[in-house]
Amino acid sequence: MQSGNPALNKNTFLDAASGAVVSHGDEVMTLNGTVNKTGLMLILVLVGAIFSWNQFAGPASLPAMMPLMLGGAIGGLILAMITIFKKTWAPVTAPLYALVEGVFIGALSAIFEMRYPGIVMQAVGLTFGVMAALLMAYRSGLIRATEKFKLGVVAATGGVFLLYMANMVMGFFGHSMGFIYSSSGIGIGFSAVVVVIAALNLILDFDMIEQGVNARAPKYMEWYGAFALVVTLVWLYLELLRLLSKLQSRN
Repeated sequence: MQSGNPALNKNTFLDAASGAVVSHGDEVMTLNGTVNKTGLMLILVLVGAIFSWNQFAGPASLPAMMPLMLGGAIGGLILAMITIFKKTWAPVTAPLYALVEGVFIGALSAIFEMRYPGIVMQAVGLTFGVMAALLMAYRSGLIRATEKFKLGVVAATGGVFLLYMANMVMGFFGHSMGFIYSSSGIGIGFSAVVVVIAALNLILDFDMIEQGVNARAPKYMEWYGAFALVVTLVWLYLELLRLLSKLQSRN
């Protein structure tokens, strides 16, 4: 069963040509190597975020933030798709993705922080807190990536994706699903459910990376595994930011 993260699936660690896991001597994927590259990518996300954050100087600078947000979002999407379809390019495209996505996150976070002071640090703290808690739960065996668990998370993730896509299409015609953005009880409940789904994707990511390490996947897959984790962490952070903004708007 594949991960709900589009960057990870059952064929992630298979050689594109032969369909078999390939290792090159001692140059194989390791857990420490993946952890180190994940840390480096998170630093690059922070660098990009600091750059765009520093461009924000209050409401008057909002028009200047839009190009950073759109450029970061579109650039991140393009680099993510390239990385997913050309895994061997991950040592180059994954760090670039982190940097560009950081620009998007920084610009968006600055706008949220202007409206809800303190919200960014809360979202960052919760994101890493959730990751640490789920990693401990996974390593201890408290949460196991069983086939039923994987099926449920993948189905839920697909449902959220289709809902967001439908809302985007409706937006072209001047309509939207109000509960996605609403701070009503239903809107908050929806965001809470999406946060849980995003968080549970981390378990599937941990499991798939562990499979790659055990299968002695090629060394470049450390970058790909790190990329996949960062994709999920970015999604989790954005959903937490949305949930916290809804809660604070009710105060």
